[in-house]
Amino acid sequence: MIERLYVGLVHHPVYNRHNEVVTTSVTNLDLHDIPRSCVTYGVKGFYVVTPLESQHEMFRRITGFWDSQTGREYNPHRSEALSIMRFSHSIEETVDLIRKQEGVSPTLVTTTAVKRNDQIGFGELRSLESEAPILLLFGTGNGLIEEVHQHARYVLEPIRGMTGYNHLSVRSAAAIVLDRLSSEK
Repeated sequence: MIERLYVGLVHHPVYNRHNEVVTTSVTNLDLHDIPRSCVTYGVKGFYVVTPLESQHEMFRRITGFWDSQTGREYNPHRSEALSIMRFSHSIEETVDLIRKQEGVSPTLVTTTAVKRNDQIGFGELRSLESEAPILLLFGTGNGLIEEVHQHARYVLEPIRGMTGYNHLSVRSAAAIVLDRLSSEK
């Protein structure tokens, strides 16, 4: 499953802390850390999803440096990790890009920190046998809007720690989820 896995970091449509639908800002830390986790676990591609052209321009500047000879010489590992990162304007565009690359639409899987009745476990998702690639979506802000979860084939169970506290950064959550999906335990 992991060899045909794509990860999407969604900045729109997501909720803010007032449960309003918003577009969040792309952060430099996410752009550097999540692709490194993706490459570590063999993810095929990482998409940053935002409709804001100003955010796409920032992305082009960052990736342009790491794709340059100077960036590749300064930190070849960072350049390698960022090479799997792409930007798209919407979840639909991301699905279309993967469909064009793979020849089949990806199975959409969403993540949330909230316990729901319709969730699939890490082991179940890892064991799925499917010809289609999987697009695993992480939401920024206070998470993906309900309509995105309803449109998904599966909603992944939340990460549970040892306490009732449940407010991981998306970078940390992505790394934990990728580890759990690739683990034999």
